[in-house]
Amino acid sequence: MSPTQRRRLLLVVLVLAVAGIAVALVATALQRNIAYLYTPAEVHAGKVPPEARFRLGGMVGKGSFKREPGALLARFEVTDGDAMLPVSYDRILPDLFREGQAVVATGRMIDGVFVAEDVLAKHDETYMPKELADKMGQAHTKHQVPATAPAMETP
Repeated sequence: MSPTQRRRLLLVVLVLAVAGIAVALVATALQRNIAYLYTPAEVHAGKVPPEARFRLGGMVGKGSFKREPGALLARFEVTDGDAMLPVSYDRILPDLFREGQAVVATGRMIDGVFVAEDVLAKHDETYMPKELADKMGQAHTKHQVPATAPAMETP
């Protein structure tokens, strides 16, 4: 092999190694920043890995909002119609945040409470993220009994 061929081969190997390292770093960064959306029922069912950062979606439970006097700390519950999950948030809530409206919060479970880092509220009366609406619809339909189901007889 001539010296120029050896240099070219070394350059190709070096470029491939650098590209491989760059791809690995990008993939690792993306994996760490992914936050999957779960409903309270899915959290209670254990579908969320421990210590995982995720998005919690649902409706703010009516009568559940409480704020600490003289502090930003807010506590409320998020429901999907099947389960409720307590949420704690220590920053300024969005202006459109209200009880009975859709909310998506990003954070982690700590000692049975979802500690939110970010809270997003829906922007009008008809909007709910499609992903959240689909999950809430699935949660309700799986608990309904079909009207044509035969009655069970007792001996």
